[in-house]
Amino acid sequence: MNVDKILAISGKPGLYALKVQTRTGFVAESLLDGKRITVGLRSNVSLLSEISMYTHTAEKPLVEVMRAIAIKENEGPAISAKEDPAKLVAYFTEILPDYDQDRVYASDIKKVINWYGILQAKGLVSKEEPKVENAESIKDQVVEEVKKEKAKAPKKAPKKEA
Repeated sequence: MNVDKILAISGKPGLYALKVQTRTGFVAESLLDGKRITVGLRSNVSLLSEISMYTHTAEKPLVEVMRAIAIKENEGPAISAKEDPAKLVAYFTEILPDYDQDRVYASDIKKVINWYGILQAKGLVSKEEPKVENAESIKDQVVEEVKKEKAKAPKKAPKKEA
């Protein structure tokens, strides 16, 4: 499941796909209706890949929670986010048994299930284990980026002797 460019924008319903970055913000496309909107830099925007859920042991990335739902539902649709809050909590307890009930509210659960429904409808959910690149390939990528940055940096002129 690749949610690297999927956004949640505060005050806007649903999820958005990041399309283009501009000088004053970026353009995002709604996963619900396909409409494009311009989002300013002052907007409160969260990447789905950066969101986590509280558990009693540690924070669990939202991607792993979505994967757990995909496994339970065999990549099919989950229960409706409009169900009774008690039913949503019971369902979520099956998905993530050790979630922190004091810090994860019914509204959070409703939002996660709603987001899963949006991603599932677009075919973006998967029960496959995310592919993790090995440390060597990541190191090689970082070294290449550093080389590119050094090549772009302006060279200092040699000092003149007086």
